[in-house]
Amino acid sequence: GLEVLEALDSARTQWYHVTAIVIAGMGFFTDAYDLFCISTVSKLLGRLYYFDPSTGKPGKLPPAINNLVTGVA
Repeated sequence: GLEVLEALDSARTQWYHVTAIVIAGMGFFTDAYDLFCISTVSKLLGRLYYFDPSTGKPGKLPPAINNLVTGVA
């Protein structure tokens, strides 16, 4: 295990290193974006699928469904 890390530390910077950094950075970005926007998505789902026309107020996801959507994210 440590031999691999030592080999990576002593290797010259190549295009592979840049590619690995970009891929890891994009993974972190998409994960953070997903966690950031899930509250907005859950509100929109409530307005779309749980709207009650008799009250005229925007709908809201039931707590169990909201927890499920948030947990899946």
